[in-house]
Amino acid sequence: METRKLGRTDLFVAPIVFGGNVFGWTADEKTSYALLDAFFGAGFNTIDTADVYSRWVPGNKGGDSEEIIGKWLKQSGVDRDKAIIITKVGSDMGSDKKGLKANYILQAVEASLKRLQTDYIDLYLSHWPDPETPHEESLAAYAKLKEQGKIRHVGCSNLNAEQLQASLDAAAKAGLPRYDVLQPEYNLYARDSFEGPLADLCVRQDIGVITYFSLAAGFLTGKYRTKADTEGRARENRVAAYLDDKGLHILAALDKVSAETGSKPAEVALAWLLRKRGVTAPIASATSLSQLDALINSAKLTLSDEAMALLDKAGE
Repeated sequence: METRKLGRTDLFVAPIVFGGNVFGWTADEKTSYALLDAFFGAGFNTIDTADVYSRWVPGNKGGDSEEIIGKWLKQSGVDRDKAIIITKVGSDMGSDKKGLKANYILQAVEASLKRLQTDYIDLYLSHWPDPETPHEESLAAYAKLKEQGKIRHVGCSNLNAEQLQASLDAAAKAGLPRYDVLQPEYNLYARDSFEGPLADLCVRQDIGVITYFSLAAGFLTGKYRTKADTEGRARENRVAAYLDDKGLHILAALDKVSAETGSKPAEVALAWLLRKRGVTAPIASATSLSQLDALINSAKLTLSDEAMALLDKAGE
């Protein structure tokens, strides 16, 4: 399978990154193993998770997703150097465990390594901006971890263009590793925060981009057409927010392109991202093998310029 170089790192990721937020939440351990087996069996190589996944679930403590991935790595037979593991630090883990202070990063990485049952993390991300901590402090901690071989590369999530530029300036001035990868929210519905100055900066600085909420919490699969469709779902409130005129126009465009290409709406929505300027690969989750098929098929789908223009206009 064709892979894409992730910015200035030496990582080559397959076109779709598996979103591990579902592990231990909407996918139990057994299902998670089956999904990962099938995903890697199809030639894909990258899993995205975070220390906080899935602390929001009653009975979960955080680190649940990392633990499942670690167990799977041990029992799957997949060579560790053939799997790219992305995880994050900074979200609230309780007991004042949060943020990007150097001391906390150095503690949190040890917990993630233990849960993942590995001695290194391929890509370690600052999950959220931390206005109380200078970029230099966080980047110095990452530099130390790189020197120790505990992380290979550093990235960030949820930074805007001004924040990302400030981090790049701080890294250059202090001679520290910069953020080489950005993880922004970006999909057919939510475009404004990435398109424009942030995308321009990533392209100009050769920063890899892996998008989250690529399917808008499942809305872009087309299975939610009315508010009644969302009731009782894990992301009921978030999905319901997309059911406005803009969202319905996007679904209509997805339906048209799906009919023309013989593809599912989810496949079209991910294929749209794969053609967007600056995007390396979208993150997408699945909780069943049938959903996983859509992720796999999207990597084989190339949309025409006409289809791209139709989808672009629908989401304006």
